Amino acid sequence: MPSRKFADGEVVMGRWPGSVLYYEVQVTSYDDVAHLYIVKYKDGTELALKESDIRSQSFFKHRKSQSSSSSPSRRSSSRSRSRSPGRPAKGKRRSASQSREHKDDKKKTVQETSLALPVLVLFKPSENNTKRYNGEPESTEKNDTSCIILEQKLKPDLEIKRVLEQYSLRSRKDDKKKEEICSEKKTSVTVKPVEKLPTKTKELEFGGRIGTFMMIFLLPATVIYLLLMCKQEDPSLLNIPPLPPLESLWEGRVFGVFLLWFFLQAMFYLLPIGKVVEGLPLSNGRKLQYRINGFYAFILTTAAIGVLLYFQLELHYLYDHFMQFAVSATAFSLALSIYLYIRSLKAPEEELAPGGNSGYFIYDFFTGHELNPRIGSFDLKYFCELRPGLIGWVVINLAMLLAEMKIHNLSVPSLSMILVNSFQLLYVVDALWNEEAILTTMDITHDGFGFMLAFGDLVWVPFVYSLQAFYLVGHPTTITWPVAAAITVLNCIGYYIFRSANSQKNNFRRNPADPKLADLKFIPTATGKGLLVTGWWGFVRHPNYLGDIIMALAWSLPCGFNHILPYFYVIYFICLLVHREARDEHHCKQKYGLAWERYCQRVPYRIFPYIY
Repeated sequence: MPSRKFADGEVVMGRWPGSVLYYEVQVTSYDDVAHLYIVKYKDGTELALKESDIRSQSFFKHRKSQSSSSSPSRRSSSRSRSRSPGRPAKGKRRSASQSREHKDDKKKTVQETSLALPVLVLFKPSENNTKRYNGEPESTEKNDTSCIILEQKLKPDLEIKRVLEQYSLRSRKDDKKKEEICSEKKTSVTVKPVEKLPTKTKELEFGGRIGTFMMIFLLPATVIYLLLMCKQEDPSLLNIPPLPPLESLWEGRVFGVFLLWFFLQAMFYLLPIGKVVEGLPLSNGRKLQYRINGFYAFILTTAAIGVLLYFQLELHYLYDHFMQFAVSATAFSLALSIYLYIRSLKAPEEELAPGGNSGYFIYDFFTGHELNPRIGSFDLKYFCELRPGLIGWVVINLAMLLAEMKIHNLSVPSLSMILVNSFQLLYVVDALWNEEAILTTMDITHDGFGFMLAFGDLVWVPFVYSLQAFYLVGHPTTITWPVAAAITVLNCIGYYIFRSANSQKNNFRRNPADPKLADLKFIPTATGKGLLVTGWWGFVRHPNYLGDIIMALAWSLPCGFNHILPYFYVIYFICLLVHREARDEHHCKQKYGLAWERYCQRVPYRIFPYIY
């Protein structure tokens, strides 16, 4: 194993990825497996750099001294060649002095506009505006559609480029070699960006190895407990249901129906319909392609269910065997998780998930070791994220509606059941219609595909999110029309906040220069992205979470207030989103550094305005 060259805490010069600028950084740690240094810039940004992209400070001081020692002769020869025979000597001396003062002013300008005095050692200056890395207050808020701001943004770059061409630290020998290469190949020199490989996961979430081990057993037990509670006449917390016989929890026919459902959705996913889009760049710069056809899969599923109902298929079979379906889905998700972990052991290092590469079996098995496991072009994580579980949620709700009508001899469903089905149907259709937006979520970009997401997508979503409809079958609740109207208004408010906030964020990420977004202000970051400080994202840091929680409350209210069981979803959802917000906070602070701190000062409330 090669020995490391730089020690922890050492101040060195690190090259900014994708540019030719070297900045002063401090080494914080070293990854022995990936052979990468974790360095911290002065604005708080932390990056992983190769040893070849790091130089000691003495390296640049040595080059500077060499350049300074040779400069008098160059200046002397330059004056002798360019001096006019008729120009007086005194005027020459005054002109040279003014020239040196002018050059000193330009050097000072370059130093003031750069972060931590960047040292240039390659052929051309970076196209990135170095002002946006140093957190200057006058550039805190920007608008890409303004021509004035655009001029101010480009002017320092042009000035830096013009000055640096005069004060290059390269030797004449290097210039000559460059001219020979350019004349022979007649091609421009391009700088290859650094490939940022995933490093070992050092900060363990979800309670570490012990916490993830317990959750592997606790999550399935919670689902079974909730379903058993809903079956009781008195579903109070103190009335613990008895455990059913183990043989009653499994039925081969039910498992076959589940497999049929899973592969039917897989077939719909593979159909060559819908547009193909690219995801966000991976650590190696590559972009994966995704086919956006979830809404078409929903339409085809709806047609298939309609045909089955036409031929008098009893959908309440789902209600009668609901527990067996949940156990079958759990068994399948466990088998899928084992397969995912085994195949991840052979995955290249750059394809591993940044949050699931700890080296601990249980932790990586739970969080997911591989980021984007694929069989050919079939993306397993992306498919499970929206298709079998989310569409299955709607089918289960429909089955509960039909079961309520049959059990209670109703000609039409109850008003409570209609509200629950309508609200959740709107949520699912919205997610499928805006399927492309999921490509920027933490589930796709950061979390690997392991037991956590496999169980969550295939078991938790369809069988826990449908808890209100399942509860209403055995515990009918009557509500009045004014109450139903008030609950509907509450759901519409939550949906409006949720959808408008997500649309605002997605449109800004896709095209910040869109004229429709001209009134939005943002804080620029070292990554090139902007943090919105107006609109919904200037109200709270996660307005989409706020809308989600309001909708979750509206889904539970039609079940009345006799028991707390129907409100398990909204209680769990608040805990989930608060935990996810804390994860987002941690990742954004590492990613954006000083810019994120300024954003938090500008937007102090996280989810609930004036509360949290």
